[in-house]
This record gives sequence, structure tokens and C-alpha cells, in this order.
Amino acid sequence: MSAIDNSQSHKTDISLGELLGRAAETPDLPLVFLYDGKPVKPGYHVTEVKAGQFSALDCGANPEAWSEIFVQLWDIEEGERTHMTAGKFSAIVRKVSEHVRLDGSAKLTFEVSDGVRPMQLFCANTPVAEDGTLQVALTPRPASCKPRDRWLAEQAAKEVSCCGSSASSKCCA
Repeated sequence: MSAIDNSQSHKTDISLGELLGRAAETPDLPLVFLYDGKPVKPGYHVTEVKAGQFSALDCGANPEAWSEIFVQLWDIEEGERTHMTAGKFSAIVRKVSEHVRLDGSAKLTFEVSDGVRPMQLFCANTPVAEDGTLQVALTPRPASCKPRDRWLAEQAAKEVSCCGSSASSKCCA
């Protein structure tokens, strides 16, 4: 059986706080989310912002607990609308935070659908100002085996601590 190494898939995962911080730096720029190789349509809506506290047991019988914020995007074309600004997105999240406790350091997940296809789950990469917009690339959030991911991370850490910058070390021979 060949192992799938998707342990790198969350390296660019950002939190809600990081997204809002970047949006605050460029509030007047249109906020454009990119997924499946294309930008969201200019009429997209933020239809829901949810906060959750999760407790689980992973497949290795390890207890897990985390906070997660879900931002639901409805990817539609609507009239002559343009992409909302980063400031408007921030204002929507601020309005939600008046009623729902949002942890700025929580894991951030985007749920995206065009209203026809099923929702897909994505994590957000670091926002980048490009072509007069603030662009946020969304990467599919794959399923994963947490015990295996931890083991892979431990193995990678051992390689780094063993070999360091010198490949002539005994453990690297």
C-alpha cells in the first residue's frame, strides 16, 4: 500500500484573524476568492459565517479538540454587482461577531457552492494584493489520517534535527 502524503496541505492554512488583518490593510480593494482555477463571480455572497467548537476521537483513538470558523460563499452572478471590497467582507464578519463568538485564531474553512453543485470545502491561503484586487486562493481541504500526519511530521523533524545543514552526519549516511 502506498501512503498518500498530504501533510503539506495545511501549510498555507490561515486563520480568520490573519484574513481580517490583511483585509484591514487594503479595505478598498475588491476581495476575490479563487477556487477550481477560477475567481468567484462578482455577485458572490457571504451567506453564512458559523463558529464551532469540536471534540472528536481520531482513527488512532486520540482525542482531538479545535475551534473552526466556516464562511459560506454563494458563487453567483447577480446583476451589475462587482466583487465586494475587503472592507465590506470585514464589516460582514464584524456584524456576525456581534451575535456569534468568533475566535480569530480558529481554523478557517470556506464552503463554496454555485447553488447547483454541492458545497465544497476549502482552506484559505495567504491573501495577496494583485491586479488591483486582494486575492485569496482557496485550496481543497482533503480528508486525512491525523495519527499518520503526526508520524510524518515527526519523521520530517527527525531528518532535519539529524542532518541539519550537514549531510555528512552519521545518521544521514
